[in-house]
Amino acid sequence: MRFFVIFFVACVSVALARPEDQYTIKYDNVNLKEILQSDRLTENYVNCLLEKKPCTPDGEELKRVLPDALKTSCAKCTDKQKQGAKTVIQHLYKNKQDWWKQLEAKYDPEHTYVKAHEDELKAL
Repeated sequence: MRFFVIFFVACVSVALARPEDQYTIKYDNVNLKEILQSDRLTENYVNCLLEKKPCTPDGEELKRVLPDALKTSCAKCTDKQKQGAKTVIQHLYKNKQDWWKQLEAKYDPEHTYVKAHEDELKAL
């Protein structure tokens, strides 16, 4: 689940990480429901992360910080970002398994993060 928490952070909340404390809050007020209700918008972020299509500047930042966020269990995420990540995780896990699996294959090929949060994912 850590990966998927980070996925949200990257998609919506990450732009310029401040290494000393937290990721930027610049995107904390983005309407996640609106993004998730649009397959086109969601797919743009997924394709960016999978390097299938060009990224927006925030997508590029997401790709840059995602490995760190996974490694540190989202230590630099705000509470709002963590909650948003849960929203994105639930949506992808329940409704977009193909995208979920592709992202997992790229960012968690050994299933380290998914295994660590297996019970939480099963509860979705």
